[in-house]
Order: sequence, then structure tokens, then C-alpha cells
Amino acid sequence: MRVRLVVTFVLVALLSAVTATALAYRDARTAVLQRTQNTAVDDLRERVAAVAAGFDLPPDQRSLSRFAAEVSEGLGARIVVARHQDLTAVSDAYADTEGRITAELRAAVRAGDGTRFQRVEWRGEPYLVVGTPVTYADGDRRTSGLEVFAITDLRAERDDTEALLDSVREGIVPVVAVAALLALLAAGTVLRPVRKLGRATRELAAGDLGSRVAVRGHDELADLARTFNETAGALQSSDAELRAQEAKARRFVADVSHELRTPLAAMAMVATVLEEDADQLPPDAARAARTVGAETARLSRLVEDLMEISRFDAGAARLNASETDLADTVRASLALRGWTDRVTLDLPEGVRAVVDRRRVDVIVANLVGNALRHGAPPVTVTLAVVRAGGGDVPGVGEGGERVVLEVADRGPGLPPEARERVFDRFYKADEARTRTTATATATGPAATATGPAAPDGGSAPDGGPGPGGGPGPGAGLDGGQGSGLGMAIALENARLHGGTIEVEAQRPGGGAAFTLLLPLRRTDGEGEE
Repeated sequence: MRVRLVVTFVLVALLSAVTATALAYRDARTAVLQRTQNTAVDDLRERVAAVAAGFDLPPDQRSLSRFAAEVSEGLGARIVVARHQDLTAVSDAYADTEGRITAELRAAVRAGDGTRFQRVEWRGEPYLVVGTPVTYADGDRRTSGLEVFAITDLRAERDDTEALLDSVREGIVPVVAVAALLALLAAGTVLRPVRKLGRATRELAAGDLGSRVAVRGHDELADLARTFNETAGALQSSDAELRAQEAKARRFVADVSHELRTPLAAMAMVATVLEEDADQLPPDAARAARTVGAETARLSRLVEDLMEISRFDAGAARLNASETDLADTVRASLALRGWTDRVTLDLPEGVRAVVDRRRVDVIVANLVGNALRHGAPPVTVTLAVVRAGGGDVPGVGEGGERVVLEVADRGPGLPPEARERVFDRFYKADEARTRTTATATATGPAATATGPAAPDGGSAPDGGPGPGGGPGPGAGLDGGQGSGLGMAIALENARLHGGTIEVEAQRPGGGAAFTLLLPLRRTDGEGEE
């Protein structure tokens, strides 16, 4: 903006100076020439009238030459040419007048219409030629046939006007310099508050809601600064209110979850006893006992997931990281839940990274459980290391690499609207993707896929497989068996490692794919933590 303002000022000043110069030159040149023309015309008339009074017609060559010389004596340095029919006399015998008196001017003078003048260029120099016919003094003013021409040199007038033009042209430089200086001062006056406002806006966008700008004056920029301060103040108040409400909500969820653990533990023990004796109960009572057990287990998982989410929201989740063989971790997670026979594995050996084994187990359990519950076989789990420049390199790589764990299925895939919301809390996928019923028929309490997390973010025991060796409820997108928080918890755990989870809602061959991306960090030799 500073450059644009300066350029605009300079262009306006330059245009004004050039326009003023052109107008001044035109007016000065016109005035000088007009004065010279009027003087030449008047002088010639007066001198011809004075000399012609004693001149006899028709003249001979000698008398005509004497007439031209007498007229020239009263006109200074002007050359006088007298013509009468075929006779011509010049006051300066050495002057060449043929090129300076044009045929048009001769014809106009011969017509007897009064004094005529014409500016001409001869040999690159300007001249003024004035011609007048000599008339008889009787009443009809008849022409006598005598014509007189005076040639005036205009080089002095030309030099004067060019000198004036040079002076004005030289004045353009300081005018443009002053305009540029004024433009810089004006730009500084205008842009200084704009820069301050821009800096405050960037600070506000970066999260500094206390950013303000000083208000000076009563112009439009001052009004803009006041509006910005009012907006920032309102935004800061709203943010503080939202943060307070969010903190209250987190505390409420954490407190409720904590308070529910004890009665739920008692309910789980009672439900376990009822399920163990369900075979000895009437059919309706047995079915009710199993339903109570399943729902109690589901409520327990929901409470544990809520507590885990609250730890993420409060920033209290911490990694208990150590160097781990990722292939062994994935196999152990699948074996714990009884999914090994239902999943096709492509796990190269030797892929080791510094991760929190429990949290990786949570991620794997949710991704694989989601694929088993909502997808269709075959469900594949692929582990690889990808260099920053591309290309799969199994095993340990150099710096700039990342671990890629892909879980894919051949089911109907995710609907378009589900892709953007798949990691939202309590989001349930469309029923078209759900292949299992929402009714729990477990014979024993099913474990959560996320597993109870220790308050300090350390390891906690994982649960066992779900009913019949199927996926443990709570594995992610489910038709009613999970907590609805599994995928959100999986993503938070990935982010805690500095990674993320990407989703491919619909693959060309059918099905969906979830990809865990983690930075490859090691504690040995290269890439040491």
C-alpha cells in the first residue's frame, strides 16, 4: 500500500506539473507571438503610410528600391520587399526572400483585403512575414498595385519561449521530489495505524484475545480501531464464558463418571452372579439376566470412555512410551480379543518405534473392531514404514519416516456424510453399514476395546474378547453395542503420539480403510529420542 500511495502521489504531481508546463508554454508562446505580430503589423502600416505619401506611381526600379529602403529604415532589423507589377525591390540586397514570402501570402495581399501575416519556417528558422497593399487615398480605397512585405526574424522569441519551457521543465523534478516526500509522510500517517491494526489482528488470530490497538483521533481509522477493540473485547468475553462452561462440563462428566464407578462395580458383580446362574433360571428370567449383564458392561465401558475423553480434554493424558515391536503389539491386541483368525495380517518384522503400547492397543482394537463389526471380510491389517519421499520400506528406516498401519475391509463402505463425522463423539454410522444386531447376547461381561485407563495416563489392563470370540463391544462405529466414543478416543491417542488417523470412505474395490500414521521414533543409534 505504501508503494501504491507514493506512486499515486508522484503520478498526480507529475501529471499536474506536465499539464501546468504545457499550458504555461502555450500561453507564453501565444502571448509573445501575438505581441510580436501586432507590433509588426502596426509598424508596417504606419511606416508604409508615411513613406507612400510622397511616392509617385508608376515607379521605376530605382524609385522602388529607394521606397523599400526608406520603409526599412523605420522598421529596425526587418527586411522590406516592395513589389509593383513586374518590379521587385529588397531593402537588403543580399537577403534571399523568395523562400520566405509564400505564394499564398502574395495572393492574399494582391487581393487587396488588408494587411496579412504568416509565420514560416525557412532553413529551420522561424520568421514572421507581414504584407500589405498600398491603396489610393481617395474615397473608394482602390489598390495602387504596390505591395509591401516586411520579414521579421522570430528566433529571439523562440529562444525566450524555449528558455521558459526549460525553466518550467526543471521545476518538475523538485515538484515530484516534494510530492514523493509528502506521499511518504501521508503513507506513514495512514499506514501506521493500519499496520498496528494488522499486527493486533494477527495476534488475535493466533489466540491472544487480549490484543488491542490504541485509538487516536476521530477519523475513519480511529473508528475502525474502536470497532476492532469492541469486537476483540466481545470475543474475549465469549471465549472466557465458553471456556468456563467447557471446564464445568468436563468436571461434571469426570465427576459423574467417577461417582458411577462404584455402583457400577457392584452392579457388574451382581450381573455376573446372575449370568452364571442364568441356565438355572426360567427362560424369561435368564434372558433378562443376560441383558442386564450386557447393558451393565456397556454402561461400564461408557463410563471408562467418558473418563478417558475427559482426560484428553483436560490435557492430562500422558504417554508411557517405550521402544516397542509394533508387529507384536498388533498381534497381541488381536489375540487378546480373539480376532486373530478373522483378520488377514501383513506385519513385517523389525518395525520398532517408541510408543505407548496400551494406547496403540486401544487404536488397533477400535479400528479392527470397527471393520469387523461394520465391514465385510476379508479384513486386512497392513503395517509398513513409509519414507518422507514415498515408497514402502519394511523394517527400520532413517529419519523422516513414519509408521503406516492400515485396517481395510470389503464392506459397503462409509456414506459420504459419515466420512467427515466418523471421529465425532457419540456418532453412529448408518445402519446400512452395520451387519450385527444391537442386542447383546453375551454370556459374560464383555471388555472394553479401549480398556480402563489409569488416571495418570499409564498402562491399564485390557479386556478380553467379546461374545463368542467376536469383536469386543465399544470398538468404534457400532449399531448400539459400543459407547460411540471409540473412534474419537483412537484419534486422540494417535494425536498424542504426534500422528493421526486418515479414512478412505469408499475404496475402488469396495469397503473402507482407516490408516494410522505415526512418526517413526527410535531410541537406538540413528534418530535417537
